[in-house]
Amino acid sequence: MKLFVQIPCLNEEETLPMVLEEIPRKIPGIDSIEVLIIDNGSTDRTVEVAKAHGVKHFVRHIGRRGLAQAFRDGLWYSLEHGADIVVNTDGDNQYPGASIPALVRPILDAKADLVIADRQVHNIEHFSPAKKLVQRFGTGVLNLAAGTHVPDAPSGFRAYSREAAIKLNVVTRFSYAMETLIQAGHKNLAIATVPITVNPKTRESRLFKNNFEHVVKSGMAIMRAFVMYRPFVPFVTLGLLFLVLGLTPFVHFLWLAATEKSRNVYGTHHLQWLIIGSVLLMASFVSFTLGIIADLTRINRSLAEDDLELTKRHVLSGKD
Repeated sequence: MKLFVQIPCLNEEETLPMVLEEIPRKIPGIDSIEVLIIDNGSTDRTVEVAKAHGVKHFVRHIGRRGLAQAFRDGLWYSLEHGADIVVNTDGDNQYPGASIPALVRPILDAKADLVIADRQVHNIEHFSPAKKLVQRFGTGVLNLAAGTHVPDAPSGFRAYSREAAIKLNVVTRFSYAMETLIQAGHKNLAIATVPITVNPKTRESRLFKNNFEHVVKSGMAIMRAFVMYRPFVPFVTLGLLFLVLGLTPFVHFLWLAATEKSRNVYGTHHLQWLIIGSVLLMASFVSFTLGIIADLTRINRSLAEDDLELTKRHVLSGKD
């Protein structure tokens, strides 16, 4: 069994030594442990520091391409070099390397395809109450989208089996963690969680500047995932809302006409509401139609992903 520990880096020369020193050299059930640095356009001595600590595997990006692409490129590099398990961690030393053996154990025991570290967010001292609330809410929405029950969905400290790494496809530019969880849930991959205690904070997050930006970007990513993997949820919900709002003026008008509660049933103000109701009913019809089209697109994408999986296996079979 070969384990690859991949570390996406952007100017991590100060914290990278701590990350590399914590990575275990031996793990029961693992024959070899390789470290991969994905240099996402660093302008400091990140690569030199990694080489000084014995790292031999590198993926180099000229300029910043985002965390999601760094993760995707690292995953493919690991597969090309025979990885049976891929662990993703951060270069800021947030995640404890000593927890890697526990993280890969469910995969070694054939109990999981994807293992997610549970940071136990409620116990993290440097997380503000607002951030903890956002994390809890985001995890709940992600679990709803993925059909899973993961306690810490945004956690980036994860272990992927070779099968999971082949099946999952990252197309987002913001957060691979959200997309791979939703895909894993919809592909019926076995998911396990392992509780960890994070290391002290070393720097601010580079994914977002504040909680508001985090909420906006996460919300857009989650909504996009819903449209891609569960299109009926947003479109049918929107369609039902428009349907109820659109029928309300007509029901009110018919009730007034039947009970003769108003002498001015056919007044201009009623006509205006009926026009608004008609527009809302048309919006409801459009929403339902888009839901059907999106679901057909989802089916086509699923078939395309099956073809892509076969292509990956064919390409990788010549490298094993």
